Amino acid sequence: MKKFYTLILLFCISANYCIGQSIPVSKDPVKVINCFPNPATSQITFTLDLTPQENYSLVIFNLLGKIVFEEKKMSPRMTIQLGDFYRGMYIYQLKDKSGKLITTGKFQVSK
Repeated sequence: MKKFYTLILLFCISANYCIGQSIPVSKDPVKVINCFPNPATSQITFTLDLTPQENYSLVIFNLLGKIVFEEKKMSPRMTIQLGDFYRGMYIYQLKDKSGKLITTGKFQVSK
């Protein structure tokens, strides 16, 4: 049951709504992180458009809510090898050093 609620929570965050109400994820409508190529096959690159003065962390979840990748100190450009990732959709979250959610997004792995 706990996994089910995690899945619903991740869906609500990624879709940016939950039960008809908007969830403010970021105050700034400007995209602060980009990932490409999407869909990805062997690797995916994340570029961070924020100032590197603060430590940001990147967490990637599968659709069951399990953390499949976590980087505590994200660099402005980071490439992740997808050899251990299964085919499907993944959700990523960018957090600041205090753990506050900055933004979230999704990407697809197609092998």
